[in-house]
Amino acid sequence: MVTDPLAPLLRALTLDSAASSDFDLNPDVVLPQGRRLRPAGVLVPVELRAGVPHLILTKRASHLKHHPGQIAFPGGKQDEGDTDVTAAALREAHEEIGLPPANVRVLGTLPTHETVTSFTVTPVLGHIHAPFDVIPEPGEVDEVFSVPLAHVTDPARFSVQSRRWQGARRHYFTVPFGPYYIWGATARILRGLAERMARA
Repeated sequence: MVTDPLAPLLRALTLDSAASSDFDLNPDVVLPQGRRLRPAGVLVPVELRAGVPHLILTKRASHLKHHPGQIAFPGGKQDEGDTDVTAAALREAHEEIGLPPANVRVLGTLPTHETVTSFTVTPVLGHIHAPFDVIPEPGEVDEVFSVPLAHVTDPARFSVQSRRWQGARRHYFTVPFGPYYIWGATARILRGLAERMARA
């Protein structure tokens, strides 16, 4: 009997979980009432390598104003020409890493994540069903790499770290992989997916 390697991921998508934010581990932060959040979409792109699911991530360019050098999903804010956040995620993935939208089978979405930069981000899970030529966008992406999905969806591999930010100590999830320090919003979204997969 052949088992679909994406079956655990598909089961996880059927489960409910709460939205997340960059402030989850910092309950002392008081968010302003009536704050305006801009919609954004990120692609959580999964490809099979020798039958093993791998997640594609980017390392943001070091000169960017927001989150320079951080590990991130391809994606960005929803533009006027985007029909929804899924379209935004697919468009941005095409621009940032050269992934054709037609090469992605959208599997579903995860709960939204609020960032310190005032975005409400919808993670869109997608299966890349054919090899493609990775083309990093030089103005935004320094590197494109992959990590076994099992690594970043194993709750035991996550830890909570902290640093001082804007005069206060802030805590956040991390899930390192080799030389890549995955933290912040990316790690928080992956932590949510890891919790779902542990229940699936």
